[in-house]
Amino acid sequence: MEIKRDRYLNRLIKRKWNGSIKVITGVRRCGKSYLLSNLFRDHLISEGVDPKNIVEVALDEVENKHLREPLALYKHIVASVGEERCYVFLDEIQFVKGFEDVMNGLMRMRNIDVYVTGSNSKMLSKDILTEFRGRGDEVMIYPLSFSEFVTAFPGREEEAWKLYRTFGGMPELFTRTDEEQKISYLKNLMKKVYLKDIKERNVIRLENELALIVDLLCSSVGSLTNPAKISNTLRSVKNSAIDEETVRRYLNFIEESFLFEESKRYDVKGKNYFNTPSKYYAADVGIRNARLNFRQQEETHIMENIIYNELRSRGFSVDVGIVETRSTKAGVTEYKQLEIDFVANKGSQRYYIQSAYNISDKEKEKKELRPFLKVNDSFKKMIVVGDDIYPKRDENGVVTVGIRQFLMDENSLDI
Repeated sequence: MEIKRDRYLNRLIKRKWNGSIKVITGVRRCGKSYLLSNLFRDHLISEGVDPKNIVEVALDEVENKHLREPLALYKHIVASVGEERCYVFLDEIQFVKGFEDVMNGLMRMRNIDVYVTGSNSKMLSKDILTEFRGRGDEVMIYPLSFSEFVTAFPGREEEAWKLYRTFGGMPELFTRTDEEQKISYLKNLMKKVYLKDIKERNVIRLENELALIVDLLCSSVGSLTNPAKISNTLRSVKNSAIDEETVRRYLNFIEESFLFEESKRYDVKGKNYFNTPSKYYAADVGIRNARLNFRQQEETHIMENIIYNELRSRGFSVDVGIVETRSTKAGVTEYKQLEIDFVANKGSQRYYIQSAYNISDKEKEKKELRPFLKVNDSFKKMIVVGDDIYPKRDENGVVTVGIRQFLMDENSLDI
């Protein structure tokens, strides 16, 4: 079974021979190695690259244990490449202590193009590119999008959607044949992989509080929060003594693992960011759902998280839009902040997007439209709904589209 990941494959293709080390990052088990050693390798061979000119080293395999010493790895690569152009794939590079020196040494060889992946917290941390002295080019990948999930799912799209919004898009789920196996896999992934990585990398002292912060983020997806609010919650509900600054550090550790991403509030008219509060979205809704024992299955929050991840996987930066309004009644001026769920930016492109599971109620529809009508620019505005509907455009140019069409159509933002 092959899962198509054309978004990321095309990004690697565009970066060939650009003079930088391609650093493939993302939350653990999201498919980095598969992208490089299967999909990208097959592409190179289809383009006429001789397999002998693709040097691969899987550093997590026991037969390559001797190559985890920096000089041994460097000498192995030098001996494996000839005078022709060669591609070098180094999987799980974090097994090599001092791999930065190896990479910088390889950069001096003009006939090789280097690609690395890693799946522990050292490799996944956001500061990894600084290890390559500014010569790293990051390709961030996410768990399967819904359209990618469908390419590997044997049934109907409707059934795929039910499974996807419940169990998420971790590729290894396709090897688990029933719900019990899927649930066990996702729970163990959070506990024995992600949390363990964060603890080991950052020498966490308050391990229980770290887990509680993750739980709070899982339960508050799509809601505004900040370190002070989290600290107060843990103090009052869990009798924890954790302070605001420690919460802030732990949030940074969680983000560095790519387990959650922060979406900051952006003043659309004032064109500046608010320092706090922010929203946090899980890298995968299945991991989030499993962490909560599938108790909090709010369709609104799950759909919002899926839309956020879809926009990020398409290469957009994503903020929470704030539109400030002012009105005067009986001589009293009233200020309000209206929220747009997503302000998606990529280069000169911008889209304003609302996630609304159900807008059959006219008042609900007006509420979703109100912030759009206060934005004084011509960028595209869209409402994504939970129903499977035919796209429509109103007199203000606002497009309403169903969630599955939005996710399945790569060009859905331009409907």
